[in-house]
Amino acid sequence: MELLRFSAFWWGTIMFGSIQLEQKMASSMTMLKLKLLCKFCDVESTSCTGTGNCMADCSITSICPHPEDVCVSIWRKKDDNVTIDTICHNPAHKLHGLVLEDYNNSKCEMRERNNMGSQFFICSCSEDECNDHLFFTPYSLDSQVVSVILVSLVPLLVLAVLVITSFYWYRIYHQRRAGAKRKKTPLDFSDAHAIMMDDDGSDSSSTHANNLNHNTELLPIELDAQVGKGRFAEVYKAKLKQGATGAGEHFETVAVKIFADEEYASWKNEKDIFSDADLRHENVLHFLTAEDHKVEKQYWLITAYHPRGNLQEYLTRHVISWDDLWVLGGSLARGVAHLHSDHTLCGRYKVPIVHRDIKSSNILVKGDLTCVLCDFGLGLRLDNSLSVDELANSGQVGTARYMAPEVLESRINLENIESFKQTDVYSMALVLWEITSRCNAIGEVKDYEPPFGKVREHPCVESMKDSVLRDRGRPEIPNSWINHPGIQVVCGTIDECWDHDPEARLTAQCVAERFNDMEHPDKLSGRSNSEEKIPQDVSEVCLRNYNQPSS
Repeated sequence: MELLRFSAFWWGTIMFGSIQLEQKMASSMTMLKLKLLCKFCDVESTSCTGTGNCMADCSITSICPHPEDVCVSIWRKKDDNVTIDTICHNPAHKLHGLVLEDYNNSKCEMRERNNMGSQFFICSCSEDECNDHLFFTPYSLDSQVVSVILVSLVPLLVLAVLVITSFYWYRIYHQRRAGAKRKKTPLDFSDAHAIMMDDDGSDSSSTHANNLNHNTELLPIELDAQVGKGRFAEVYKAKLKQGATGAGEHFETVAVKIFADEEYASWKNEKDIFSDADLRHENVLHFLTAEDHKVEKQYWLITAYHPRGNLQEYLTRHVISWDDLWVLGGSLARGVAHLHSDHTLCGRYKVPIVHRDIKSSNILVKGDLTCVLCDFGLGLRLDNSLSVDELANSGQVGTARYMAPEVLESRINLENIESFKQTDVYSMALVLWEITSRCNAIGEVKDYEPPFGKVREHPCVESMKDSVLRDRGRPEIPNSWINHPGIQVVCGTIDECWDHDPEARLTAQCVAERFNDMEHPDKLSGRSNSEEKIPQDVSEVCLRNYNQPSS
């Protein structure tokens, strides 16, 4: 027992001695704190710009004179003179009237200080040579200032949230009341004026023509079948519920063009063009409304439906007569002329529009065989406020097969907005050639073939450059076509519309007038070739119209 007590006494004495030894060693280490190595140069010019990070590029490294010293760098800019000053300094004392607050950092983070007579950044750190690599950070407000600002703004923010929340619930309340009223009364389109084409060609109507549907409830539309698909959207035949009658529910047939979420820009451009009330014309697709389907992440355009389909499909399935050509070609020219015109039929000013993607698949055929232009996703409103830069940014757009030479070369005259109209006229000439190639008045009618049918199915711009620019090629017009007096006029018009020189092309209005000036097809087809010639004076008058304002 005595042995155990003796051992415990000596063990405690040893432990106590070791603790005292450690404390003395720590105290001596504190007293023997190593002095820092810092970059130590006088004021020198520097390439540091005051942003990002850079090197002080001081070639002198010095041992600080006191253990308490830390490394400091000062960056100044006055006028065009930029300098760096690297030193050692005791953070217990002010430097240039400033307290070093960040000296415990391992990096030298430059902070801007105001009211120093010049642009002034300073940093301090406590690692060897840490003041050589400088990191610039924007000037930050004092924490007390930030606190005062936050305290001042909080009541305003709370008030704003309360106002917005109250307004939101107020709208929800009224929308629900309006929705309840609509459910009690079936939809009524009896006062509408917008024409749609039903399957049997009869007229029907919608009150939403040329508007975005802002109702909280979307129109009661039931998609039927897909009838087309393009680069930006899919087109469906659909049924629009028109209300209940004694014989049951009544539907009208419409077309619905559906854009995916990522094609919003194309939908918006087409909607904006369609929404112009001055666009309405018998040879432009009739627009009913646009809808934003947020749940499905889709954008809809709802238009009239034409069961005959597009012109390319119609020409593929049908051989047409001279009468049909006269109707199709004349209505196409009138539609393009209306787009390009700067006034409506009643003389009111309108903004001219260029389609920029005229082709047979972007033209629909109505029940009376007249054409309607559709697909304005690449359309451009030629507003007088557009600058040359804005016109240049419109880009090389369209379908390569139908691009005019100047579009293929990206050499449109941006100083003259008529240049854009001339590209549409070139494309229209190719469509007129397609129509003529399927007319039985030319003699032997071959199977439908698109313009430049020898190039591949979907040619690229480079392929079309070879055919149109290098070879100056155009679709063939055989001599046998001009045996018919009416076809002779049409072919002469086509040739002038696809001229390589844009300034030499006819206007769309001139082409429409040529079709109008041709007497009724029955009378014209009975004339001999010598009796009917292309009117030269009309060409000269229409060419002059390019540089004269429309009246």
